[in-house]
Amino acid sequence: MHHVSWSRRLFLRFNTLFLAFLAVLCFLPLIHVMAVSFSESAAVAAGQVTFWPVDFTLKSYDFIVSRPEFLRSLGITLERVILGTAINMLLTVMVAYPLSKEVKAFRLRTVYVWIFVFTILFSGGLVPWYMTIRYTGLLDSIWALVLPGAVPVFNVILLLNFFRGLPKELEESCFMDGAGHIRTLWSIYVPLSLPGLATVGLFTIVGHWNAWFDGLILMNKPEHYPLSSYLQTIIINFDFSQVKQEDIHKLSQISTRTSKAAQIIVGSLPILLVYPFLQKYFVKGIVLGSVKE
Repeated sequence: MHHVSWSRRLFLRFNTLFLAFLAVLCFLPLIHVMAVSFSESAAVAAGQVTFWPVDFTLKSYDFIVSRPEFLRSLGITLERVILGTAINMLLTVMVAYPLSKEVKAFRLRTVYVWIFVFTILFSGGLVPWYMTIRYTGLLDSIWALVLPGAVPVFNVILLLNFFRGLPKELEESCFMDGAGHIRTLWSIYVPLSLPGLATVGLFTIVGHWNAWFDGLILMNKPEHYPLSSYLQTIIINFDFSQVKQEDIHKLSQISTRTSKAAQIIVGSLPILLVYPFLQKYFVKGIVLGSVKE
């Protein structure tokens, strides 16, 4: 018995050290990028920056944040995240609830499930996707960024499996008290599904915040770019015809590497700040939502 206890303690310590080592390996690239963003361009070009800034400076951040285009694109991204997350969460809940029912309660459940699964396996392609958005008149508007992905099927499947894990007796008691499906959904299912909703909400927020390709394709004017799309083009498509004297001075003091590193930090910082508040629900939501009865 003593031997088993000693072996288990050794195993747990080894696991702890191994997982800590993996965590450090995952965290080191972010530390390196942060160090590059805070370093002088000459030190970065010379390869002197590892995990600590050399000749600490905020010039790259000053160049990115001080431009009005940055503030405008940040506002568009915030609008997209708020509006898109609200629409995604509402439609995800409304679709997942009926699909979580048994076939005897919802006769066409299996048909609808396969229709949604089909959209995961097959896509119409980039050109039909773009033409559909164009002919519906959504180009160059915030709706082009939020409506095409209004029903994220992966999130629907995750949440419907979470709904199926809730006790059926709660739903039956609501029906016995005279409540309908809408009242049951918002009074019973939603409050009891906070881990699943937090997980789906985190996926949605991260998806909208990091999305950049659709902004480049669907926005014809750079002033309509969300933050991620703007950060992708801030150096490559910089308009030197409208450059100001202070911008020329700033550009001479930074490099592509330092500016890109600053862009990565600026783009990932909000998500890094949000995640700790949802982390306690994240693992539970993933596990319960991915297990089917």
